[in-house]
Amino acid sequence: QAHLVESGGGSVQAGGSLTLSCVASGRPDSIGAVAWFRQAPGKEREFVAGMSWSGRTVNYAASVEGRFLVTRNNTEDTMYLLMDNLKPEDTALYYCATREFRQLSTLVREYRYWGQGTQVAVST
Repeated sequence: QAHLVESGGGSVQAGGSLTLSCVASGRPDSIGAVAWFRQAPGKEREFVAGMSWSGRTVNYAASVEGRFLVTRNNTEDTMYLLMDNLKPEDTALYYCATREFRQLSTLVREYRYWGQGTQVAVST
């Protein structure tokens, strides 16, 4: 099993920046590809950004590409989401997730392990 803990959320004004962190622990073979998802009130959870285990495959949602950057440190089992030029529509509860497979997926149902979420609020 894997256990994930996010941190770094907060409240910022539009145009501001935040960096989210996600620390993974547990069985090493439970930690493969990693991804960030978010869920706004009344909306479905959606893929934001993710990276394969090797880091060779990276994918971003169209709505965040060019503004967000996902990185990971496999030695420390830590993943980051650097968010720049934040917009009010980025307001949501952000989750990190991992799956046993090394290949990246953008689908919620293909991730087995989830963190508790960290709130991001962007005001005008």
